[in-house]
Amino acid sequence: MDLLLDAIGWIGAGLLVVGYGMVSAARMSGDSASYQALNLVGSAALMVNSAHNDAWPSAGLNLIWAAIGAVSLVKLARLGAAR
Repeated sequence: MDLLLDAIGWIGAGLLVVGYGMVSAARMSGDSASYQALNLVGSAALMVNSAHNDAWPSAGLNLIWAAIGAVSLVKLARLGAAR
């Protein structure tokens, strides 16, 4: 189980780094659904890993990060539906 949760954490970290790298290289927009989805999934994975390792400040930060991604995706979906 520890190996699985470690893998989930590494995947989450990788997703966040890919998203940040893509935005920094201007290959993805910071307000795109794909970027927000990377942030949501990546931070949720890191939150699970952090909670498993009793790293509560990190888990809390990633909970907030995931919530921001979720709210952004909802806003983008509403904008898309309004068009």
